[in-house]
Amino acid sequence: MGGRDVRIARCAAAHGPRREDAARRWATAGGRPGAGAGRGANAGPRRARTHGPGAAGGRARLGGVSANLSPAGKQPTATYDSAFLRACRREPVPHTPVWFMRQAGRSLPEYRKVREGIGMLDSCMRPELVTEITLQPVHRHGVDAAIYFSDIVVPLKAIGIDLDIKPGIGPVVERPIRTRADLARLRDLTPEDVSYVTEAYRLLTRELGATPLIGFAGAPFTLASYLVEGGPSRNHEHTKALMYGDPQLWADLLDRLADITAAFLKVQIEAGASAVQLFDSWVGALAPADYRRSVLPASVKVFEAVAGYGVPRIHFGVGTGELLGPMGEAGADVVGVDWRVPLDEAARRVGPGKALQGNLDPAVLFATPEAVRAKAREVLDAAAGLEGHIFNLGHGVLPSTDPDALTRLVDHVHTETAR
Repeated sequence: MGGRDVRIARCAAAHGPRREDAARRWATAGGRPGAGAGRGANAGPRRARTHGPGAAGGRARLGGVSANLSPAGKQPTATYDSAFLRACRREPVPHTPVWFMRQAGRSLPEYRKVREGIGMLDSCMRPELVTEITLQPVHRHGVDAAIYFSDIVVPLKAIGIDLDIKPGIGPVVERPIRTRADLARLRDLTPEDVSYVTEAYRLLTRELGATPLIGFAGAPFTLASYLVEGGPSRNHEHTKALMYGDPQLWADLLDRLADITAAFLKVQIEAGASAVQLFDSWVGALAPADYRRSVLPASVKVFEAVAGYGVPRIHFGVGTGELLGPMGEAGADVVGVDWRVPLDEAARRVGPGKALQGNLDPAVLFATPEAVRAKAREVLDAAAGLEGHIFNLGHGVLPSTDPDALTRLVDHVHTETAR
């Protein structure tokens, strides 16, 4: 039994025959969820391609590099014409693409089963396990993109920072970084430091076929917050004290982290990532002026470092309604929006020339199916005039979410937006 058949069998054992059939259709279609698992029964025909290779119209450009080219600069990639990448490029789509932050995680019983007795960081360093976990929500939900299973602190661990992810707490750093001498502990990241990432991408791209795989990394500010605080923080007092009290040291810290983050994203892109997302989980703690002065330059550096690859770049932060304007200037092609700002208003704040991603409140999934559909319709209505839209939650899937609610949501969005 091959690796794909093993995963289908595991899907059947975990979810029953309906999702086994979906997984088989997904596999038979070369990893294209739209061929079966993710499309509603009444979705209707797909729209003929109007942009892209061999079609009329101009070439979409991302970061100054033609998005018609693969990262190697030769032929279009297998994922090129996927609904997800078309939406990133602000091109017509056959349906609104859907994926979820933390779609591979504790909401899935199959995830909890394969993670039993294995620590989070250890899980991230096992290519076969990473492959299985990354594929689980694609098989189960029929989402339009997979997101690589990892954690934002993986590159810090890889360069020798003494940290661990404590259950119920999050990343904990043994010796926080708060002085200039501490910067010496942040050495450059090399591909050899994360060879397990390259191997996992090799396995995943072979399994996923035409389904895009999103790579990701933590943004410099959020990584700095963990390093300076020593772990998660509600008020970020040590982080802000350093930012305000020693702005040069702060700038040097973020600049160093921008280099590490960019190197981690480059490894993923060169291994086969179709797009990358920069997570700035804690940046909503800042005022716009502080963000622009003390954070934006480092985020710009990250996006510029990977611009030449021509893959879509996504920027997301939590509680960033007041920061959407400057975040839109950082260089991403897609800006993620949390649930606090309607997408039409978010588009006004971000400005033209960007696709948006979001933004259903994750807590809505605990309501009745009728209520979920109604709230999803509000999101879709607010997105009606956008240049490009990727349906997502306004933050990650909550651990106690019913997986069937996510599956129904994917089917609903696909059906409602079929063109």
